[in-house]
Amino acid sequence: MTSPGRDPRRERLVALLLLGVAVVLLISSVTWFGSGRQLVGVGQVLVGAVLAAVGGLLYRRATR
Repeated sequence: MTSPGRDPRRERLVALLLLGVAVVLLISSVTWFGSGRQLVGVGQVLVGAVLAAVGGLLYRRATR
């Protein structure tokens, strides 16, 4: 049962957007490691992992 202000379709779209951004961040972080800027690469991987986790949770919640 959904609450009155909750829109599962919008939640699913936001989750997919977050997952897409996470994938781009994770894939492109390789370039930072290759250019010798490991700290930036690690930060990008961490942000990508957090966005992937939040996106996954939102997607799971929206599809229930």
